Amino acid sequence: MGWFFWALLSAFSLATADVFTKKYLKAFSPWQMGAIRTFYAIPFLLPILFLPWPSLDKDFWFTLFLLYPLEILALILYMAALKLSPLSLTLPFLSFTPVFLILTGWLILKELPNLWGGVGICLVVGGSYLLYLPRGFLNLKSVFTAFWREKGSLLMLFVALIYAITSALGKKAIIHSNPLFFGAFYYVGLGMFFLPSISKHPELRQKNVIPLGLILGFFIALMIISHVIAISQTKAVYMISVKRLSPVFGVIYGGIILKEKHIPLRLFATGCMCLGAIIIYIWGLG
Repeated sequence: MGWFFWALLSAFSLATADVFTKKYLKAFSPWQMGAIRTFYAIPFLLPILFLPWPSLDKDFWFTLFLLYPLEILALILYMAALKLSPLSLTLPFLSFTPVFLILTGWLILKELPNLWGGVGICLVVGGSYLLYLPRGFLNLKSVFTAFWREKGSLLMLFVALIYAITSALGKKAIIHSNPLFFGAFYYVGLGMFFLPSISKHPELRQKNVIPLGLILGFFIALMIISHVIAISQTKAVYMISVKRLSPVFGVIYGGIILKEKHIPLRLFATGCMCLGAIIIYIWGLG
């Protein structure tokens, strides 16, 4: 099967994990949600670590040292966003990650975006405006106020900013190992970080939580494995572009499973944001 299938499967798996998290874990704290989501992925990823390990140099370990605090912060903010706001008003803001990549290039390296980068930014920003159109119509102040009050959207915007940093660090770690090993090793390590929380809080090991945790863990593991397979078969920009369709699946889930409102408009807005992200990844960051 081609890279496109694996990239699409990765996007679908992530959105599926998100809707399960939103629907069934909202009674837990964001920290506990993150613990369940990561720890129960370990059984599905651990077998990969029994394969021969690549040679790991000091650059790999130093990059990992930088990655984990950022990843944990992003995970907790991600879980808080899912807990606080509808999927259709949170997941689309992940499309801002490539926008932040362009902005950091401009701020740090004084590199101006090309025409396609500008088009992509306009689509992402315009789509985020459309998400709140039912509340503000054509009133810019009202739309901005609605966004500011929707804490989940604001938190996910911070997650997108962190992902703009971790995506570059993750690419460096893969260069100093290999995609399959890094995906498994990185997430198993992340899950083990939450082991004390799982041990300390019996509610995270209840009979009704374990099956749900394993379902979540399966989709997280499937997301990671399909991600690394896809990225090993094509250019990273193409794979990430397809994976950025995950918010579209999330909005559809929000309408069908969670009965969220204004889904047609939010789906259109999310589509604009995802298209903008794809354009930036393929043509705007080169």
